[in-house]
Formats: sequence, C-alpha cells, structure tokens
Amino acid sequence: MFNMIGVSLKTASFVHLFVVLCSCEPAQSWMDRDVDEHRLILQTPETVFQLINVSLDFSQAKHFCLVQFSTLATEGRHTDMNGTLQLLRKAGLHKPVWVREPDRPIRNVPALSKQYTSLPVLTFRRESQEGFARVELQFPPLSAVSMCVRVQWDPHHNQVSTVFSYAAPVFTNEFQLRGRMDGAGRVLLALIVHGHHRAYKAAFPNDGGWHQLCVTWRKQDGYWAIYVDGERRDAGSGDDTTRDVHGEGIFIVGQDQDSFGGDFNEPFVGNITDLSIWDTELRERQVQDLYACSQLTPDPLFAWSIRNMTLHPDVKLIPVQVHCPAPRRQKKNQNCQALEGSSSEELPQYTPFPCTDTLPFVCTISSERFMKMKELNAAQRARPSTFMQNLMQLSNGTLTQTSEELVTSKPTLGQVSGVLQVVRQALEESSGDLQPSDMVHLVQQLSNVADVQKYSPLDSNNSQVSVASLSNFVAVADRMFSQENAPSWLAITEVVNGPMTVVESIDRMIINLEPLMMVESDRLLIRNDNIKLSVQQRSLEDDTSGSDFCGPDVESNTGLDCISVPTHNLQSLHSSGFQKVTLMNTWYGSLLPLFQTEGNVTLFPAVRNGTQRYMGAVLGSSIISSTVLGDGQPVSMAVRFQLQHRAQIVPGTAYDPVCAFWDFSLMPEAGGGWSIEGCEVISTQQTFTTCHCNHTTNFALLLQIYEVKRSSEDQDVLHILTLIGCGISLCGLILTLILFIAVGVPKSDRNTVHKNLIVALGIAELLLMCSDLASAHKEVCLVVTAGLHLFFMASFTWMLVEGLLLWSKVVAVNMSEDRRMRMYYLIGWGVPAVIVSVTLTVSFDKYKADDYCWLNVQTDIIWAFVGPVLFVLAVNTVVLCRVVMVTVSSARRRAKMLTPSSSSQIHSLDLTWAATRPVLILLPVLGLTWLCGVLVHLSSVLAYLFIALNAFQGLYIFLVYAVYNSEVRNAIRRIKEKRKALSFTNCSQPIGFLPSQRTTTASWTHSVPMPSSPETSDTSGPGSTSCGSLVIRNESFRKESFVSFSMKPSTENQVVQLTAFKPSGC
Repeated sequence: MFNMIGVSLKTASFVHLFVVLCSCEPAQSWMDRDVDEHRLILQTPETVFQLINVSLDFSQAKHFCLVQFSTLATEGRHTDMNGTLQLLRKAGLHKPVWVREPDRPIRNVPALSKQYTSLPVLTFRRESQEGFARVELQFPPLSAVSMCVRVQWDPHHNQVSTVFSYAAPVFTNEFQLRGRMDGAGRVLLALIVHGHHRAYKAAFPNDGGWHQLCVTWRKQDGYWAIYVDGERRDAGSGDDTTRDVHGEGIFIVGQDQDSFGGDFNEPFVGNITDLSIWDTELRERQVQDLYACSQLTPDPLFAWSIRNMTLHPDVKLIPVQVHCPAPRRQKKNQNCQALEGSSSEELPQYTPFPCTDTLPFVCTISSERFMKMKELNAAQRARPSTFMQNLMQLSNGTLTQTSEELVTSKPTLGQVSGVLQVVRQALEESSGDLQPSDMVHLVQQLSNVADVQKYSPLDSNNSQVSVASLSNFVAVADRMFSQENAPSWLAITEVVNGPMTVVESIDRMIINLEPLMMVESDRLLIRNDNIKLSVQQRSLEDDTSGSDFCGPDVESNTGLDCISVPTHNLQSLHSSGFQKVTLMNTWYGSLLPLFQTEGNVTLFPAVRNGTQRYMGAVLGSSIISSTVLGDGQPVSMAVRFQLQHRAQIVPGTAYDPVCAFWDFSLMPEAGGGWSIEGCEVISTQQTFTTCHCNHTTNFALLLQIYEVKRSSEDQDVLHILTLIGCGISLCGLILTLILFIAVGVPKSDRNTVHKNLIVALGIAELLLMCSDLASAHKEVCLVVTAGLHLFFMASFTWMLVEGLLLWSKVVAVNMSEDRRMRMYYLIGWGVPAVIVSVTLTVSFDKYKADDYCWLNVQTDIIWAFVGPVLFVLAVNTVVLCRVVMVTVSSARRRAKMLTPSSSSQIHSLDLTWAATRPVLILLPVLGLTWLCGVLVHLSSVLAYLFIALNAFQGLYIFLVYAVYNSEVRNAIRRIKEKRKALSFTNCSQPIGFLPSQRTTTASWTHSVPMPSSPETSDTSGPGSTSCGSLVIRNESFRKESFVSFSMKPSTENQVVQLTAFKPSGC
C-alpha cells in the first residue's frame, strides 16, 4: 500500500508539472506559486522566452526544454540573444546562462561505437568551383606548425586539388597541401612551404573512404613530414628554413590562393572535417593518437568548430559518423557555451563552462506553439477529459515534489515503473478517443520517463521491473498510435512534432533499460496491436549468424514487413573486438494515418516519361526500426528490409517506392524529416519493396505519387497501334529497299543516303517488335537495348544527313560528292557507334531499364538518346525552314518572269504551293514529326497523333522514295518496255529487205529521248544520247505492225541497220 501511494504521488507531480510549464499565467496552486519564483516569460511577436532560474547542468537544461517542446536559446542567433538579454535584465539576473551552439545537435547523440565518432562535415560539391571555407583566426608568426584534417576524396575528380592553403600579406604560398590522382587509383600529396613545392610522393587509395592527413614543419632544421592515417608517408628537410611562417595570414580550406585571400583555383571536391592547427611540431605518436580519435595534450591554435569559420554558400554542412580505429577519449572537462548576463545586446559575450557545471537557462518557443499550448491547457482545466480524471483519481490528487526537484535528476527505475503503471491503468479505464491535451501530456510523460537512470543494480528484481516498465511504456505508446486518435494528432501538430517524437522516446527507453532487461533472459518479445518489439542479446564468440525480425505474424510469409542484419556485418563486429551484441527491432503498424507527410518530405521526383506528372510523396508503409548495441554502445551497420505497400492509391495515379529513414537532425524545428541518404531500392513487386540501407535507424517506404495522364486501356491501344504501325512500316521499308536494288535505280549520293536510312530504321523497328520477347532474358535484353539505341540513333543521324543533303542541293553547294559522302557515313554510323560505346562503358550497370528492353529512364542515361535526338530535330527544323524560304522565293521570281499579267499573283501562289508541297512531304523523312513526342504528356490525342506520324514512318518513306519517286518510276517503265520488246521479238518472224524508193511512202516516226526531270538530272549517264531509234509504220502491214530502225554509231562509218518484224499469229 505504501508503495502504491508513492507511485500515485509521483504520477500526480508529473501531471501538475505539465500544467505549470504549459501555462503562461500564474496558477493558484502552491506548486504554481513556487515555480513562478523561478520562472519568468518574455513574449515577442515571433518567440516566447522562458527563464528557468534553476541551476542545472547543460544536459539537464537541454532535456528540460525539449520536454516542454522548446529549445535552449541558440548562440549567435540575433533574435535569441536579444530576447534572452532582455529577459535577464527584466529578472535582474546578471550571471551566465546556458545557450546552445548552432552546430550542436538539439537531441542527445547516441553513445558512439568503438569505430565511429560524429562530426560536422563540410561538403565541397563537384558542380561548384567557387566553394571554400575560411578559418577565422589571427595567426601569429610560426616557427613550427602542424595541421591535421580528415578528408573524403571524390573518386571522380581527377584534377589537382588544394586541401588547404595559408597565405600571408607578404607571401602567398606560405603553407599549402595539394593532391592529385594518379593512374593507379591513388591520391598523391605534396606539401608547399615558403613557396617550395615538394614532390608528389605520399599517397593513399582513392576508395571513397575517410582518411586522416597530417603535415608538420619546423624552422629549426626545415624538417617536414606528411602523415596518412597515422603513418608517415613522406618526409625531408629543406634549405628555405631561415624564417618563420609569416603571421596575419588567411587560412582557406578547399581552395588555392593565387593572391592574398582571393583568385581561388584548384578547388577541392569531396568532404572535409576535423581540421586542427597547432603552433608546434607533432610527433609520430601524437599523430597516431589523433588518428585514433584521442585528444592531444597541447591545445591547438584552432580546433574544429564551424562557428569559427566562414562558409561559402556552395559549401554545405552535414553531420557524418567518421570511422575511428579505437575508442575516442573525451576530455574530462568538455566545455559548453554560456551567455554572460551582463553583456550588451549589440555585442553578446560568451564564456565556456564545463558542461557538468550548473547554470540557469532560457528556453525559447515559437509564439504560435506557445499560444496553442495555452489553449489546450485552458481547455483541460475547464473540462478535464476522462483520462485525466482517472489519472488524478488514481494519484489521489496529492503532490509531494516541486518542479525544480523533478528536473534536477533523472527518474529512478522505481519511479518510472510506478508512473507507467498508473498511466496505463488510467488509459485502460478510459473509453473513447484521447483528447488533444491528453496526447500532449502523454508525449511529455514518455519523454520524461525514457531518461530513466541506467545504473541500477543488475539483479533479478530490477530486471523484472525493467521488463514490466518497458511493457507498460509500449502499451501506452500503442494506445496513442491507435488510428482512432488520428484527429487528436492532427490537432496538436503545432505543438508536438508528430508520432516520431514518441518513437524516439521508445528508442531511448530500450537503450537505457537494455542492461537490466538482459540479466535473466537473452530474448524479449512484446506484442501489441500496433507495436511489436524484440530485444535479443548474443555472444559474438558463440553466434555471429544474421538476425531477422518481422512484424505481424501471418499464415503466409509473402509480403511480410521484415528487417535483417547480414551475417558478415556481425562477423565484422566480432573482428573489431566486440564481445557481445544486442539486436533491438521495433515494428509500428499504424503510423500511416497519423502522419502529415508533406511537411517532412524533401524528395525530388524520379525521372519519369511524359505520361505522368509528379504530385508529391507520402508515407506508404509501416515503420520498422533496427538498433544494434555492441558491448552496450550503439553501432551503425548496414541492414536489409522489406515492407508492404499500404498507402491507398487514388485511381488515375501511379507510384514509385523510395527507401527512406527518419533523420531527427534533418529538420530539428520540425522534429526531423525523411531522408534517403545511404538507402537504395533492391527490388519492387506489386505489393512490397525490398531495400538496403548502410546504417541502422527507423525505416519506411515513401511513395512518390504521379498522376497518370492515360488510362491502362489507352496504353494497351497505343501499344497495339505501335506494333501494327511498326509492322506496316517495316514492310514499307523492305519494299522500298527491294525496289532500289531490283529496278536498277541510278547510283547517286541521295539514293545512297536513302538506302542507309532505310536499313537503320528497318533494323530498329524489327528490334522494337522483338523487344518484348527478349525482356525475359537479361543478357539478350541488354543486347537488344544496345541495338535499339544504336539503330534508332543511326536513324536520326541519317535523318540529319538527309537534312544536310537537302541543304546542299537547295541552299548551298560547296563540297564535292566524294568528300560529302565520307562525311555523311561518319555522321550516320560513326556518331551513333561512339555514343553507344561511351554510354555502355561509363554506365554499364545502369544502362538498361529493369523491366523492359530500353534505356534506363530513372537515371541520366536516357539523355544519351534524347540529347542527340533533340539536336537532330533542331538542325532539321532550321534546314526545312531555310529550304522552304528559298523554294518559295524562287517560285515567286519565276512566276513574275513568266506571267507578268494581272494573273501573276494567282500563278505565283500556284507555283509556291507546287514548290512547297514536296518539301512538306519530307517532314517524316527528316524526323520532324518526332517533335510531337515532346508534347505527348499533355493529351492522349497527341499521343495517338505521335504514333500515327512516327510508327508509320516506313510507309511514308515507301511513298516518298518509291511510289512518287520519278527515278524509280522511270526505271520500272524501262523494265516494262524492255519486257514488252522482248515479248514482241519472241512472237515475230524477221524479214530482211533492202531500202528502195518505195519506202518513201512509209510514214516515219522519230522517237526522241524524254527530257530528264529535276529528280534525275544528276543521274543521267553519258550513254543516254549515244543511240537513237526510228520507228516506221508501213501501210502495207497491219496497223499494229512497225518497222524499227536502230541507229548505232560505228567506228568506221555510220550504217543504218534495219530489221523488219513480221508479226506472226501470236
């Protein structure tokens, strides 16, 4: 009974603590009056400042503000410092108060593993050549200097780069470290001191990993050395050692200085962190300790601190965990910043204090959040909810502790157990939905108890209490995550940063209780309706097999929400010296309707085709988490997980799954946000997606939603029309090529270009028709994809040649036919072969799409086709416009010369149309109908028009090159006449006769050659006028009888040979 009363008193004190801290008006209870003595508020239009005049250490002060949904005042932020100083003067307080550094994470950073330390990193991107960071430090003259930095070199940057450079007003190249890649996949380093450039000797592998670089120099004997990853790689001594390194210089990270503080070149590309500068020479042992993430005894002139640097806008700041080969030994007295209460608003003064010291502090909160909390608190006081009434009744309404006592120390295991038991009981006795004020209170309660003291005796009783406490904790969170509470979560959006706030509390609770829970058993499993939690511990000496965890139990394992840690990761952990590993996994099945995802997603849409429009991203699955503790410390390692698609997809939309994790440091003001860094999709099925991420945290699937412009029926019809059109087109191309070869069309550059275009387009369309069959075989599909890329590209390059040939015929003639054809072959076949070869070489793994035989549209590979195609269309458009202008102008001039009468205008229009019509017929031949492809995403009508114009391109070519080609028609007519003459010869009996005077009565008909058309004028051979023929109609013969005189030139004299044909009865 006594224990139960104590629990009730503790619970009540927590409840009233929330009421006091959320209220902006003095309450009437004695506890409220007690707290008001230590609390003062200053409200501005944007921010509310709360002075907590209770001395706590930095960690406790930060936690106190977080529980109240606020943060410590931020150092360097003008509005925060002004408001804090005004509040301190109002309270008459002149002693220092804690402030938060801008680059210090708001939330507690988990304990570091034996391999990693968390550091802020400067990212220098390849796209920018201007990025740099300047160290704000006044340098004295240096007789010795040491500089150490950790770098992550970009493997794709092969130019000379400057890691850092120091320039003095009197000499620019005072001290500099440069690097460049060699042909063996290494980065070579060179040191410059006093302008003297050492050789590129020191090296490290350019493997994309982190490497520590240290350089030292001393004036005494000019000794210098370069260390890589704790080992000396190059050293020597120089003659230019008679002076110090000049002081008053400028230290630039990531750029060379051709002038003092400017004229940057040789930019660094990659990541840089952990830069330190000493005014002494570091020994090899000290460099090795530094590489092991240990702190050195001599304090540096400059220690890694972003607030003491000026960053170019192109340089980005990100937190990264950097590998260390040994545990990081922290300084005993790590300092935190405090604002001096006596400083002025114009020039705030900061003083470092040991973080374990106790000082008052100021919490800041936005005015909107403050007013919303005030509104919720007033509503709770006016009409308490059923849950709050039950909670107060179970606690007997008695308070025994002030708020000051509650926040000065972490709750004990016994206190946490009692509070959670009472809260769970109150929830079980409360029917219906929880009110918004209940949700705010429970979020605060769980955040408080999650910081339970870790150092309780490891005995059987405490183990049972810890398991029961975690079970109650999860039960309370499970009730909060019920879908019926979705309206309450929505109502407190301005106050609470969503359900992930509770998820973070669960993670902290598990880590804090892990040593106690595993005393009696090495496995723990907690199941609730919306949460499933598993904790298992094993000795790496006995078991290094992989770990698997799945969400809800179902009869079929297909489509389960599961996460696993690969075996090789645990083996690597064992090889690194860890003896024991604890694997903690949690599944949250009902957070989907509780999320306001749009506010926490900063993803760019994937590359899509023109049929879909990007609409945004939503949470599309359950959330599953994995935490790995190696010897009690969090260890980050790669995991693989599979999640079902759970989002409701609106008809007319499609989605792309994206693997993501919740990053609490991404948007601190919003409680974090979704990030895809280090995660990738392994495979996607209709109902689930499998992912791989290189770290452990809370994972989910985000679905990028697209509006589908065309229905599935339209897609099927378009696919069928494409196949039909390609079949007809292929037949037309084959017939055209056969006609060109069979009928003996005269050889010319134009006909040669026609034949190459027909071959390229025909093979491309044949491969397109067979691509569906090849998609089932990966290797065959890759070959088909490369073939489609090559021959469709060749089709367009030969269309470009068609345009260039048309230009040379109509606009300008300035090149011989032989030279022209060599250039045409180089463009038509050489350019596509080069593009395809380079693309395959550079991006072989990402070349082909996953589910069909074509280029991967999810990456930039598609531009290896789209880019050249757009270029060809642009050039041919210019060619066509110019040809039309020249043709119309010529037609008008001809019309004026031929018809100067009043009807000249009408005749001019006729000639203009007659001249323009053949050019317009060339539109499909030049590929300009593909311009419709740019607009197909706007309407299904344009998609059908695009198919009609381009899928039947071969038919157009057949009509233009064969049916309406005068050369082909003349060749066919000659073949017909020859066959007719041969047929007539076989059916006649020849009769020889001599010429006489009687022949004068015969009627003579002299056949002359037909004048060549413009289409054939350039192909008529010299033999076209070498012979003539006379056809004589003899009146004595039948009407259909003729005498043919063949006149052929002879070397000696001209002899007319006449051969008479007497028709037989045939």
